[in-house]
Amino acid sequence: MFCANALDMKMWDNKHFAHGSLVFESLGTENGNRVIAPQAKFAWLASLPIAAAIFYQDTNNIRQIVANAAFDELTFGPRREAGLNLDEFADRIIAMTEQSRESHFECWRSADPVNRRELEMNIARFGETHDMFLVSLVDRTAEALSRVSLRREMLSDSLTGFCNRTGFEEQVEAAIGTLQKSESSPIYYAIILIDLARFSRVNESVGAMAGDELIITVARRLNSRIRSNEILARIGGNEFALFVSLSDDQLNVESIGERLTDAFADPCKLSGLEIQMECAVAAAIGSVASDDAMDTLRRAQIAMKCAKSSKKFELYSAGALDTARHRFSIETDLRRALQRGELELHYQPLVELSTGQLNGFEALARWDHPDHGFISPVDFIPVAEESGLIVPLGRWALEQAATSIGDWDLRSGGVLPFKVSVNLSAVQMQRDDVIYAVANAIKGAGITGERIMLELTESAFVSDPDGAKKILNALKGLNTNIAMDDFGTGYSNLAYLQQLPIDVLKIDRSFVSEMLVDKDKRAIVRTVLSLARALGIKTTAEGIESIEVSATLKRLGCSFGQGYYFARPLTPTAAYEFLVANNAPATN
Repeated sequence: MFCANALDMKMWDNKHFAHGSLVFESLGTENGNRVIAPQAKFAWLASLPIAAAIFYQDTNNIRQIVANAAFDELTFGPRREAGLNLDEFADRIIAMTEQSRESHFECWRSADPVNRRELEMNIARFGETHDMFLVSLVDRTAEALSRVSLRREMLSDSLTGFCNRTGFEEQVEAAIGTLQKSESSPIYYAIILIDLARFSRVNESVGAMAGDELIITVARRLNSRIRSNEILARIGGNEFALFVSLSDDQLNVESIGERLTDAFADPCKLSGLEIQMECAVAAAIGSVASDDAMDTLRRAQIAMKCAKSSKKFELYSAGALDTARHRFSIETDLRRALQRGELELHYQPLVELSTGQLNGFEALARWDHPDHGFISPVDFIPVAEESGLIVPLGRWALEQAATSIGDWDLRSGGVLPFKVSVNLSAVQMQRDDVIYAVANAIKGAGITGERIMLELTESAFVSDPDGAKKILNALKGLNTNIAMDDFGTGYSNLAYLQQLPIDVLKIDRSFVSEMLVDKDKRAIVRTVLSLARALGIKTTAEGIESIEVSATLKRLGCSFGQGYYFARPLTPTAAYEFLVANNAPATN
């Protein structure tokens, strides 16, 4: 190898010389004359827009015989790349020949982490005798820097500067990899999630810019409460995540959660307002040696769902994942069940306590799974509400109940005096046009609205009482009856209760079933009955399972009752037979 620098003529010896923008090297002597690479043969090399050189291989070594100025500057000039020299090319050419390859390509990166350079290196055999090689270098540094910058942006949250979810996942995996290599590293780690409560209301009230300002304020506060070896990220609009390594004697993750929630002790001041933020905190613990970080994150998210409901710190428990998977399986199967018609309405009789006469039925959804058997509504109704399947499920129940009324009238040869109660979910009222759904069910079955009793829980009125009132008034315009279900178990606003068009208050079974042994619950039942009388509203007691409870409720003035004492939920055929056997006019 010979070092040739076209900018320093003094460095040249008798084996290489310059001509124009090319640097030539002598190929030796023959009959006393120096044999060189003819300029005309390689003149095209100077016109190439990239760095290029031609190397020659003989039996002893590999030599550079000609190069353009760009190549010479990269390898020998003031801007030469550290680690890029003729030996680099010689090694690759030798490897090519030993492997009988015609070409070689690689992406060469400089070792300098500050002034990073990236070059594409191409080597190909050149010439008829196959003893020369064309080496070219393409500078891809700008593209490499753009990729690094773009990747940094993709992995970062532009608002807080923290890593985003993808960046968090990568950093956590890298941190765990480092911990696995260290003999003295902790054997456990935790992922803690912080979810800001009511953040959407802030955006709605004071605008998105103020919401962004709030996120930045929260981020700064959280950042001030983490340690140097912890990883903090913003993984969602109002959700933050923290990775913490745990030593054997530091498994109290809840105390770390308390350290983070201290960030919300003082109100956040923005746009002239003081906003007291609240948050839900949940965590999951993983093992450095065996657990996948993303599985741990998913477990923390399962715990977060519980934390939002319980309003307290939640640590993932082993059975929670099985529960989540079971709920997801129910959702999938329920979707198919609705499409295949696997669900059926059963009807539980409603009896007038003063006369013992049948007043109507409550329609209850039943699901006999082809593989798993009976699935309780307690299991699939919450899943339906969470997934949005409550909308098609609710419409199906309305249509089936109305159809049953029409069919029973037709079978009996006249209009029978009874009602069927159908439950309306609070989620269904928010997501569906329930007025259209009810009107369509009534019209489709050819019945009148007073044959339907719509049951709603108190939760349907809490979030938007004015909107609920408009919906109920519209439903009353269809001549339907309205019942408030599970009264007394939730939020009871007596002022709104007086304004709403409620026909019946249903007393929850939790009060009725124990009223004879629990004086407090008996007092609640008496209070509800007195309130209903004062408002001119009828009452229905659920969960009556004995004649003593039935008699007590009758004595206290309860209007109607339902429960196993009278009958269990009946199939449509059995309900019709019960109706015929107990055919009596209903009282209002």
